[in-house]
Amino acid sequence: MTPRLAVKDLSVRFGTDEGEILAVDRMSFSVEPGEVLALVGESGCGKSVTAMSVLRLLPSIASVSGSILLDDTELTTLSAAEMREVRGRDISMIFQEPMTSLNPSFTIGFQIGEVLRRHEGMSRRQARERAIELLELVRMPAPRSRVDEYPHQLSGGMRQRVMIAMAVACSPKVLIADEPTTALDVTIQAQILDILRDLRERVGTSIVLITHDLGVVADIADRVEVMYAGHKVESGPVDDLFENPQHPYTVGLLGAVPRPDLAGGIQVRLQEIPGLVPVLRSEPEACVFAPRCLRATTECREAMPPLELLQPRQHAACFHPGSRVADYSEGVSA
Repeated sequence: MTPRLAVKDLSVRFGTDEGEILAVDRMSFSVEPGEVLALVGESGCGKSVTAMSVLRLLPSIASVSGSILLDDTELTTLSAAEMREVRGRDISMIFQEPMTSLNPSFTIGFQIGEVLRRHEGMSRRQARERAIELLELVRMPAPRSRVDEYPHQLSGGMRQRVMIAMAVACSPKVLIADEPTTALDVTIQAQILDILRDLRERVGTSIVLITHDLGVVADIADRVEVMYAGHKVESGPVDDLFENPQHPYTVGLLGAVPRPDLAGGIQVRLQEIPGLVPVLRSEPEACVFAPRCLRATTECREAMPPLELLQPRQHAACFHPGSRVADYSEGVSA
């Protein structure tokens, strides 16, 4: 099957007063029609930068290289005007914080309708009626009265529904959801995930889900790409990766998730990963995770491990792969 979205060797650098920062380094992935692909990692790993690169929404200080194919269209070569036609129509994004993404000066109906007027050529009246239908689609309570309300009059879950309605207004081929359940209680999280799942089934949209919540990944994703310091360190189907992770960073992420079903009622301390995600000034010559890894050896500190097929459907970039749980209680090896 031809991928709906194919990203190859994507690299993003930011020019700053203190020098260049390498935010994403040779990142590659693809999304099939109707598939949910999750980009996973700690804050600062390059997930959102990758998504903003696909939509070409990065600031002018960013330097982007690589290939981004939407079906047969190379997005990196489109003019700004051509990209505006694609953005919102063929590929859309649910931004991370709806309160700052919605304009407080306009009603939610006007903001949803603006997408329809811009890309579908609807009149103001037609766009308003379609906005009500979209609010019904995302299960907004009392959509006909809510359509004329402002963002500050809505709860966090309602604002997130508005963002989803705006993103799917034109039935895009690809929907990028950047932390769509952040700061929502678990009940609303479940409702938002149900909405995304329902939209995928109804419209056939491919979804790129950006999150650090592995519970969300297990619930909705088909495949997972694990990112660390702008690099892909592991990828595979969600069931395979959760049951048999190969990269120590993936093992560490899974070890930091509370699992009361495995504790037998006994309190078990979570195994946090010490240290922070590094800020890279240049392409690394060794494993970027080595300073935080218990398995690291001299080889890891002197060479960059290639991304290789280690299991039938899993790739990992590690010289010492395996699913054994790390014990960080005694500190990281020197």
